[in-house]
This record gives sequence, C-alpha cells and structure tokens, in this order.
Amino acid sequence: MLDLSKLDFTKGNGLVTVVTQDAHSGDLLMVAHADREALEKTLETGEMYYRSRTRGLWHKGGTSGNVQRVVSLTADCDGDAVLARVTKAGPACHTGAETCFDTGPVDALVELDRTITQRAAKAPEPGEKPSYTRRLLDDRNLRLKKIGEEGAELVTACADGDKERATEEAADVLYHVLVAVRPLGITLDDVKAVLARRAGRTPSPSGRGQG
Repeated sequence: MLDLSKLDFTKGNGLVTVVTQDAHSGDLLMVAHADREALEKTLETGEMYYRSRTRGLWHKGGTSGNVQRVVSLTADCDGDAVLARVTKAGPACHTGAETCFDTGPVDALVELDRTITQRAAKAPEPGEKPSYTRRLLDDRNLRLKKIGEEGAELVTACADGDKERATEEAADVLYHVLVAVRPLGITLDDVKAVLARRAGRTPSPSGRGQG
C-alpha cells in the first residue's frame, strides 16, 4: 500500500504531512503529521495514527471512538506528504465538526446514499413502523413500481416545461434508483465509478467513453 522507504522524513525533521480524505465523499477531513512509527502503526492496524509535536504518537479515535479506517495511503511526488483515504466512524475534527475545514454544504447525494446504507443495515424492531426506505428495500415489486411512477412524472414535468416540478421529480428518481439497486449490492460509489470510467478517467473494459 505504501512503501515507507520512499518517504522523505528528513525535510520535516522526521515528519511527513498527512492529508486525510473521506474515501466515500471525497471531503477533505484534516491535515496532520506522521513519523515512521505512526505510519508503521497505521499499516499494522489499518487505522490512522499520527504524530503530534505536543501529544506525541496518537491513535485517531482511540478515546472518542471516531476512528479512521484506512482505504489507501499514497505518497506525493516528493515523498514528503501522504494522502490517506479513509472511512470514518465519526467527526474528524476535535470540535465535533465532520471536517476541520468549512467546505460549504455537504454532498446531498452522498448523504442520501449513507442513509440508505443505514436503513439497509438495520431491520425494524418488533412493533416498530418501518421507514419508507425500509419498506422499499423489503418489497421488490414496490420499489420497481415506484421507479416507473417517478420516471413517468419526471417525463411529464419535462414535457410541460415545468422547471420546479422537474427538479423535484428528478430528485425523486435519483432516490428511488439508489434504493432499487441497493439489494443488488450496488452503491453510489459503484455508479460513480462507471461514470468516471466512461468519462475516460479510468480505463473502460469495453473501450468506450462517455460521449
């Protein structure tokens, strides 16, 4: 994953800069430092460790539970910085904010996908009324029927030239599509990967681009 021998720890007096990114949303979470020991612990455990000039070696989320699980570690061209792509168990910032940077509104589509994931992972308690998402996930015919209904409503809104209604219907279609494919094990990331491949960002197995 990461060859520590190719990192240049001398520039930073034994430290390299670590830029930590949410692997799911692409959000920049935080910037910290790590020495060889911290990165060795990271590689060994699969969770992020950093080196603070004041706190010393520290395990992110070791006390709060907001751990960061490693997806990938990549060195920059100079070998003095590392991009850490992670999945997070909670807020990244010590203030309780999701990130240490005010990057504006969250990606609503990513948040929607997370909510669907949560609904899919947790069945209703006995006697508890299931959410609408849970009802769709549990009923194949209902979720497929709703795609047809919402698609027809979007077509009608577009045909009528109704911008506001078409926007609302487009949002409904996106929601129902993400729910419909979830039982197949398909997530938003899978769909985005196909779009990126078609746009030519990664090689396409079929050799076709998105034109």
